[in-house]
Amino acid sequence: MQSVFAEIEKNFVHGQPGEAKRLFHGRGQCFFGFEHLCIDYYPPAVHCIWYEEPEKRTVDDLVEGLKQTLGQTLECLVFQYRSDKKREPEIVFGKLPRQHQALEDGLLYHIDLGQRQNIGFFLDMRQGRHLVRSRAEGKRVLNLFAYTCSFSVTALTGGASAVLNMDMNRSVLALGQRNHQLNSLDPRQAVFLDHDIFRSFGKLTRLGPYDLVIIDPPTFQRGSFQIKRDYPKLLRRLKGLLATDAEIIATMNSPVLERDFLDKLFSELLPEAKLLGAYGPPTEGFAECGQQERGVKILHYGVKKN
Repeated sequence: MQSVFAEIEKNFVHGQPGEAKRLFHGRGQCFFGFEHLCIDYYPPAVHCIWYEEPEKRTVDDLVEGLKQTLGQTLECLVFQYRSDKKREPEIVFGKLPRQHQALEDGLLYHIDLGQRQNIGFFLDMRQGRHLVRSRAEGKRVLNLFAYTCSFSVTALTGGASAVLNMDMNRSVLALGQRNHQLNSLDPRQAVFLDHDIFRSFGKLTRLGPYDLVIIDPPTFQRGSFQIKRDYPKLLRRLKGLLATDAEIIATMNSPVLERDFLDKLFSELLPEAKLLGAYGPPTEGFAECGQQERGVKILHYGVKKN
């Protein structure tokens, strides 16, 4: 496991003190035998995600190695087992803070390492949040599949005039509202709608148009969204929501679909959209060695309507 701990140590010292970061990205296929493991740091806790059931010896070696590598900065260690969705996260040692936040680029986001499978924040979307923040000034923003609204937080921090957040899950939108409060953002500039997007185009049209639309759907959500079936349906309706000179940030986080899936959809269904940039996970902490693009894909388009 020497190479694993060398990677952890390298990523641990990178970035600003106190910031959330990925320490080890086994799913990038760079570390043979550890493709099933990812490790994230949310000070003061380390969060290990196992995508396959590990052997006890591997677990013991990892725990001991993390203690030696991170020293006193490691106050709490949490294991999450994605191979068994019914299994609760395990606090291996230490105690989680009662109110736990992830820090990124000076902004705070509520997280929950002890209860939920999805903790409320995705480290691999950092470049997407940075892009939104850099493009939001003065814009009316539509944030689709808003989840806990980190894009809304960055948009308003970047000077957006207003953000409409839509997600059919009311509980995650409530966490999104808390994220706005946590960062002292004006509550009058953000709207939170717990609606099914595909049943709400009439409402979205009446509340629009939008200068910046963010599309960040799940790859698969039972009864809600299937990426191959529903991304085309969404793009067919999107033009009617756009301002005369608008931008779109479209994401996809399927490990089996490559970027050309989105490229082809935009070319066929929204040919007016011109690609302005393409991004992936952060360079640090998300090393990729496989031939397939397994990480998040973020495409930035501009659309000028006649």
